[in-house]
Amino acid sequence: MTTSQDIRDNDRPPPVRAVFSAVTWKEIAYLVSNLPLAIIGFVYTVVMVAGTGALSVTAVGLPLLACGLFLSRQWGRLDRARARALLGVRVDEPTPLPGPGRAGGFFPWLWTSIKDPVAWRTVLYQLVRLPWGVLTFTVALTGLFVLWPVLPYVVRLLANADRAMVRGLLSPSDELERRIAELESDRGVVVDTAAADLRRIERDLHDGAQARLVALAMGLGLAKEKLLEDQDPEGAAAMVDEAHGEVKLALQELRDLARGIHPAVLTDRGLDAALSSVASRCVVPVKVAVDLPARPAEAIEGIAYFVVSELLQNVSKHAGARGASVEVWRAGARLLIRVSDDGRGGARMSGGTGMSGLAERLGAVDGVFVLDSPEGEGTVVTAELPWRDRVAVG
Repeated sequence: MTTSQDIRDNDRPPPVRAVFSAVTWKEIAYLVSNLPLAIIGFVYTVVMVAGTGALSVTAVGLPLLACGLFLSRQWGRLDRARARALLGVRVDEPTPLPGPGRAGGFFPWLWTSIKDPVAWRTVLYQLVRLPWGVLTFTVALTGLFVLWPVLPYVVRLLANADRAMVRGLLSPSDELERRIAELESDRGVVVDTAAADLRRIERDLHDGAQARLVALAMGLGLAKEKLLEDQDPEGAAAMVDEAHGEVKLALQELRDLARGIHPAVLTDRGLDAALSSVASRCVVPVKVAVDLPARPAEAIEGIAYFVVSELLQNVSKHAGARGASVEVWRAGARLLIRVSDDGRGGARMSGGTGMSGLAERLGAVDGVFVLDSPEGEGTVVTAELPWRDRVAVG
């Protein structure tokens, strides 16, 4: 796995040599170009900050500041590209800010843009770079005629200071950017999971209850014709009896489908009763122990039910166990779940048992999924969910 330290090590230029190398000439070009670009950036930044500050008491001041900070972001993109090309500094691009549509409206977008830390660090970079640009321009240009023997070492020293400034002021905030990337990934998982659930519900309705109801309608239609024509009352009675059986099967399939979406027992009586109901349908005896001081938020409760339900299905289908247990309790701000069995073990995240899907679902809500399944020693799954209090309705 490549770490940030590895990247920094790869960014380091080759050792300095007395003979001018291509790296040294690139560093000289960077130091000489600092001054003209620093003048432009400094003037823009001062005018932007002073102008929008003076107009901040008017209705256009803050929108202008947001636009000015957006342009500062683009200026930072140019500086990062120049540092990559001439100094070999690889700095990731910050995550783009959402537009007004994705930010939830104009005023949330305005506030997000004004407090954008990437833009403000670019502003600081432009302000401190002018005096630094004067120094690097002077030393690099005059050194070509005065400091020739030691110029590669002086240039390297100044270029390393520039590298440090670029990494410190133009790099994205590591923790913030990591969190944004995680949230974007989690959002994709949630969308994919919701789409998969909708497809499953549609398939179950089409292949199950809908097919039975169509057959029921046809059977009742034939029975009606026999009764109206008074040709075969006994045959009509048999068709009605068969239709009655189809109705019961269709109702059972609809109940099973509704239970898979959100069971009524979970809504009415909570996790203890709902998980006991799930355990009763498992092919092996299951001990259920739920110790919660109160009911968590409906979304967390639903995810906990779904996780236990899926894990007990795995026990029934794959574990070869003689017994299993389910424990649910609260520890601080976390809801903990442990499902264990005494089966054959050997479960893997990629073994086709849905473990990776469960881990993704939990990760989408800041949950944790831990699988411990040594061969021949059973399986223990520990899951954590953030505890959120249930909002009272009415």
